[in-house]
Amino acid sequence: MNKSDKIFIAGASGMVGSALIRNLANKGYTHLIGSYHSRALDELKSLPVKLIQMDLRRQEAVREFFRIEKPDHVFLAAARVGGIHANNTYPAQFIYDNLAMQNNIIHSAYEAGVKRLLFLGSSCIYPKLASQPMKEEHLLTGLLEPTNEPYAIAKIAGIKMCESYNRQYGTRFFAVMPTNLYGTNDNFDLENSHVLPALIRKFHEAKETGEKQVTVWGTGSPRREFLHVDDMADASVYVMLMDDSDIGIHLTSYPSPCFVNVGTGADCTIRELALIVKDQVGFKGELVFDTTKPDGTMLKLLDVSRLADLGWKAKIPLEKGIAKTYEWYKQNLGI
Repeated sequence: MNKSDKIFIAGASGMVGSALIRNLANKGYTHLIGSYHSRALDELKSLPVKLIQMDLRRQEAVREFFRIEKPDHVFLAAARVGGIHANNTYPAQFIYDNLAMQNNIIHSAYEAGVKRLLFLGSSCIYPKLASQPMKEEHLLTGLLEPTNEPYAIAKIAGIKMCESYNRQYGTRFFAVMPTNLYGTNDNFDLENSHVLPALIRKFHEAKETGEKQVTVWGTGSPRREFLHVDDMADASVYVMLMDDSDIGIHLTSYPSPCFVNVGTGADCTIRELALIVKDQVGFKGELVFDTTKPDGTMLKLLDVSRLADLGWKAKIPLEKGIAKTYEWYKQNLGI
């Protein structure tokens, strides 16, 4: 990517999309376009990005956007996301919205002659009982975790769509599969958020109201890997900037996977995570686990050796990342 290339970030107001815009702006890219569905983040208005409100589920709207704007590169960060409760409650919306958005963008990018597209997926694409740590080659080798199967199937379809367009049309569409993300602009809604932001809010509100205990879903035994969204954005831009020769060898040579895992290579139990958040927030009460609630997959650790071999590693330690996220939460939401 040249600094003057037109770069489209689909999902600019999301946690990942906004992090991508910050990263690109900090690297000197000046011709950014970001789409948002219902609201544009105030923080983006001070950055060199043109913001366009658009429903990415509408095929004609997306095709018209690509016809007019003709972006050189695309980061497909738009998605409907959520934790276990949200996935269980809204399975139809999760599969429909994600399939519609990615289908429209990937096909329109092909029609518009986009040079490169990066599809952002999720580690939930891997089988529930995949051997640990999970390698890219483990895709489609077993049954998925039932609680987020619709979302996972949509993300798998996105990967296969990129692979198929590369095979048939010679496009340069590839993907990154992040582990559990957290950070600035995360969703802290207790009903629909992921575990880490939910814990931050729970402990903060308990601290502020003087509660004696905080309840966490499940047994606390599942192990999870967490990656700060700023690291995720940096990895995504790194992959997009790779030489064609490296991309050809490592990402788009069928039948090799057209994607790479992005994570830290280290995990912790939910209990350990809760204790870290408890300490960072400064909550002094008791920690209780509701064992009637589902745990989800017991182990979910990514093998990140492929991306490490390509020269990128995560830089933000978990404790530092949680502290940074809590400060953002207090300044923006914890009022």
